[in-house]
Amino acid sequence: MNVVDSSAWLEYFSGGPNANAFTPPIENVDELLVPSIVLLEVFKRVLQQRGEEAALQAAAHMQTGQLVPLDDELALSAAKLGMETKLPLADSVILATAKKYSATVWTMDSDFQGLPKVEYVPKNKK
Repeated sequence: MNVVDSSAWLEYFSGGPNANAFTPPIENVDELLVPSIVLLEVFKRVLQQRGEEAALQAAAHMQTGQLVPLDDELALSAAKLGMETKLPLADSVILATAKKYSATVWTMDSDFQGLPKVEYVPKNKK
């Protein structure tokens, strides 16, 4: 199972220099988990940058994977992980989701660097 964080989705949608690194986990929809907080973050950013039509298309693409809502169990787990790892709130939810499903996190966010079951791809300088 794979959890692709917001930075990786945005790289994929923009066709950025690291987009190819995230293509396999994103396009393997049978193994793709999408935390609802990632859907929120990506939709908001695409809406800001490219408008509602592009944001809706991005959201539809993301929802080809399994959407994982933030429920009470996941929220409490994320809070504990956030305290342990010092991750920001959204990152804690992403990590808690991955942990719940024994999934790998795919990211360009350096906050995740060095954590177990994380595929960290450093941002390429343009």
